[in-house]
Amino acid sequence: MERRRLGRSGIVVSEICMGTMTFGSTLDERASFEIMDHAYEAGIDFFDTAEIYPVPPKVEWANRTEEIVGKWLRSKDRSSVILATKVVGPSHGWFVPPIRGGKAALDRIHIRKAIEGSLRRLQTDYVDLYQTHWPDHDFGYEETLQTLTELQEEGKIRVIGSSNETEWGTMKANQVAKECGLSRYETIQNNFSINNRRFEDALADICRREGISLLPYSPIGGGVLSGKYNDGALPKGARFTDYLQGDGERQRQMAERFVNEKSLATTAELIELAKELQIDVVTLAVAWSKQHDFVVSTIIGANSIEQLKPSLAAADLKLSDETLKRIDAISAKYPYPMG
Repeated sequence: MERRRLGRSGIVVSEICMGTMTFGSTLDERASFEIMDHAYEAGIDFFDTAEIYPVPPKVEWANRTEEIVGKWLRSKDRSSVILATKVVGPSHGWFVPPIRGGKAALDRIHIRKAIEGSLRRLQTDYVDLYQTHWPDHDFGYEETLQTLTELQEEGKIRVIGSSNETEWGTMKANQVAKECGLSRYETIQNNFSINNRRFEDALADICRREGISLLPYSPIGGGVLSGKYNDGALPKGARFTDYLQGDGERQRQMAERFVNEKSLATTAELIELAKELQIDVVTLAVAWSKQHDFVVSTIIGANSIEQLKPSLAAADLKLSDETLKRIDAISAKYPYPMG
């Protein structure tokens, strides 16, 4: 498996990253260990988690994923694993996280409380990559970056990154870091897939010019690109099935953003293309994701070893220029499936 550099930092990671957001909800500890072991043995050395995981966010579940990852980490040489986690964003915006009484913020107090809790649950004395889970544009970046820089100087984190950040926020954070002599975000973790190519509109160019690396999450469109929702299917136990059939308005809106006429039409054509290439459509989607110059490591997820295998198969696959052109043609036919 190829390895690539996180931004301009000294850290090099596998081109595929193991995501953990269902560990502790959909998956119990034993199943989570099996998936992490299989990924590790396949050459993945990069694991991503967050203090708010698992999903869907619940007070009774919060922090459970980090606890599971921490127990698993004890069985490995710590220096052989590149570990990423996240501090939740502000609670006064689009979502109130079930963390710290729903009063979370990206200020010094909350960031320090967050890293102390994460280090304790992960059973380690440092995190390789520490990310803000979503931004607070009205608060500004000075105190956030100052605190993260302090933690870096104290040896509790190695490098910092953002997640769910915008074009403006990425450049503003970079400007503040330069003007104040603070550490900068080396990475950005955003939604990016064949069904959601908005990152290419502007953020991709920012990453190239500023030396920032993308960590794409949902490379198979939240499972939609596997084809399991096509032909009107709502598979039992699937995340968006639960969201669409549940009572939560925010979750229903999220599911409809992922599962809609355009996304399903795109998926149907990709399935046919994958059949021609004699590969799994999941393998096609993950290979496409990691085959971008601004991408450092594509974050995959799985609820079983069988689900994990087609994503891992993408590690050895490089799509031809002709295949990439055909994918572009499908995207042009169904522009912006996720809005």
